[in-house]
Amino acid sequence: MPRIEWPEGRPAPPPSTLAVLDRAAEVIRGGGLVAIPTETVYGLAADALDADAVEAIFRAKGRPASNPLIVHVADAVMARSLAASWPEPAARIAEALWPGPVTVVVPRSHVVPDIVTAGGATVAVRCPGLPLTRLLIERAGRPLAAPSANRSEAVSPTTAHHVLEGLGHRVDLILDAGPCRHGIESTVVDCTTVPPRILRPGPLSRSCIEAAVGGAVVDGSHAVEGGTTRSPGAGARHYAPRTRLETPDDPPARVADLLRQGLRVGWLTFRAADPGTRALAAANDRLIVVPADPDPDGFARALFATLHALDRRALDRLVVDLPPSDEPWLAVRDRIRRAARETDD
Repeated sequence: MPRIEWPEGRPAPPPSTLAVLDRAAEVIRGGGLVAIPTETVYGLAADALDADAVEAIFRAKGRPASNPLIVHVADAVMARSLAASWPEPAARIAEALWPGPVTVVVPRSHVVPDIVTAGGATVAVRCPGLPLTRLLIERAGRPLAAPSANRSEAVSPTTAHHVLEGLGHRVDLILDAGPCRHGIESTVVDCTTVPPRILRPGPLSRSCIEAAVGGAVVDGSHAVEGGTTRSPGAGARHYAPRTRLETPDDPPARVADLLRQGLRVGWLTFRAADPGTRALAAANDRLIVVPADPDPDGFARALFATLHALDRRALDRLVVDLPPSDEPWLAVRDRIRRAARETDD
């Protein structure tokens, strides 16, 4: 796992990083798979215009062919080359929020292989906020199809080590740029509808998207239309650890009940400092209490890393306090609820 970096204030990455990026670009141009860092989560990248390379992504992840991929681009010019048309909302989002953690769904061009879009008439594209990612795309000279670099439905990776644990030998090269800044996947906005719709909540809120487009944006999970899925991450079960995860209405009571059953429990909670929680933890060596960050951005940044860490502890059950239901928390509530689902609808 070669390390790449671009220290703040330097006009260009160090030569060692450039050499690694050139090696990664060569792998991509040769049809291989490279796990890449972004500001959201680590992605499993291949040449988006090479159907065989994209098929290798699906094989490596065990991902169903009905789940489309996001295409990562170096800039809006590259994005427009993948679109049959460029709706005004997409243009405004790109101008105001790119590079950044927001994906636009637009009518696809004929150059985009069917496998990328699950055979649909739209393509999801974004320009990532991490400069190293954009530089890799530039040096490869290809747009990159890059879903999260993990097995399908599993917890998304926010470090290179998570990728190695989950995919290992299935990837030709894993690039390590340290932990991801946001820790959850991008906001996805369908720009083919009036008004635009948020198909997947993410780091950028609806109010942020509305400010960019200059009008109303609706929340809508209707990512499947006519049998075609427009956005990734639309399955009822997603982002799930191996250990069964619960989001009970009364977490303290549920944790106490699980402990009485003799189970080993991990609890991500906003109640870590409460006397009752402290007493429960002190009396039970089968309980791991993880304090939840009260800040939405901090919670999102740590969520998947916390689930990865707890999943390594040979626990019987994970309990997660659901955060508030107001706008800043919508994205993490979405991830937690999907992680808690037992089966797909």
